[in-house]
Amino acid sequence: MTDERQLLIVEDDSGFARTLKRSFERRGYGVAVSASLDEVRALLEQQSPGYAVVDLKLAGGASGLACVEALHAHDPEMLIVVLTGFASIATAVEAIKLGACHYLAKPSNTDDIEAAFLKAQGNAAIEVGARPTSIKTLEWERIHQTLIETDFNISEAARRLGMHRRTLARKLEKQRVK
Repeated sequence: MTDERQLLIVEDDSGFARTLKRSFERRGYGVAVSASLDEVRALLEQQSPGYAVVDLKLAGGASGLACVEALHAHDPEMLIVVLTGFASIATAVEAIKLGACHYLAKPSNTDDIEAAFLKAQGNAAIEVGARPTSIKTLEWERIHQTLIETDFNISEAARRLGMHRRTLARKLEKQRVK
């Protein structure tokens, strides 16, 4: 049985996780923190949270998408928000396919995350813009799609993209959402 006021934060940045934890606890949530997929699996044996906030990129290049998949498999009704400093359409699509209800770019605060939980249902009335995609955006999307395919292995992604690993690392650092 899922406890609706229980929240799981999957974040490898302990300072950020601690800040989110305190903020959600002040709002009446019971909060557990995990830093890896193994910790998430162990925690799910003990608890069944109703909410989860998952960082897309975890320590050691691990992908938060695997955590989203495990959480959704454990409880398809769990509301999962993916939080990332490396936002892209490709990773957003994959997160939603795997069971996330929302996808937010960092920096996001507790208000943003809680609002995302409340907007778990889609909105068919949202206005569709006619903005054309730029070459830079297409490049950024291709890079992120390749990163997903390589499980965030920068060396392998660079090889598949036909560029030097350092060039890819510089592009990622330059485009990082802060």
